[in-house]
Amino acid sequence: MISLKKTLWLLALFLIGMLTFMFVSARGKHIIYHKMNVVNTDSPIKELSVFFISDIHRRKIDEKLVMKVKAGHEIDMVIIGGDLAEKGVPRSRIEKNIRNLARLGPVFYVWGNNDREVGEEVIREIITRHGGKILDNESAGVPSHPQWGICGTDDPSSRNVDIDSTLRYITKYEHVILITHTPSLFRKVEPYYQPRLMLAGHTHGGQIRIGKYGLTDKGAFRMEDGRAKLVSNGYGTSTVPLRLGAAPECHVITINYA
Repeated sequence: MISLKKTLWLLALFLIGMLTFMFVSARGKHIIYHKMNVVNTDSPIKELSVFFISDIHRRKIDEKLVMKVKAGHEIDMVIIGGDLAEKGVPRSRIEKNIRNLARLGPVFYVWGNNDREVGEEVIREIITRHGGKILDNESAGVPSHPQWGICGTDDPSSRNVDIDSTLRYITKYEHVILITHTPSLFRKVEPYYQPRLMLAGHTHGGQIRIGKYGLTDKGAFRMEDGRAKLVSNGYGTSTVPLRLGAAPECHVITINYA
């Protein structure tokens, strides 16, 4: 018969092992690859390659991740889906993260619910200095792909979401990518316009899941009728630096179109 002392010792070892596993899991560098085909004619096929990352929070975008992305694809644009940082993240880390992401391609960014904790002007200055574009309820053209536009909303936490302004000029593009930090905004956009690709983060895929159960749905990429929606698990963590059943991830989306 196992003594109480031995049982407690084994339980402590199990808990330490689980916490270690969850801590290590939260530091994974998983790149998920997705493909979309938007082809309706016999015209020559073109390719748009998008790198999407959200919910970086306190993590570092290091050389290893940049080289891993570069090794697989020529990236046309980098999209940051909010929560680039949070309270307590040093300016130097935000600076280095943006510098490294800008090495992959032109940067587009939308606000998350935690970003302004480090100071709105700090983030504006860093992104602008590295040639990035903050989508403040507005749209812009996709570099080298004139048929494509990209639009992005502010985060609901700012109480500054303006769907009308976000969609104001998108009719001049044949295809549109929408970015919001919070996926619930998808439902507010779709009655007015159905973007070709919709991107969001925020939920962390539940971050810590017990089997199929979590506080939020696990991240997923879904295609329907030539359109796609991606809600990412995100790259970093919040509250505790642990993950279970919802691995950290960033994404390369390859779009073939005519």
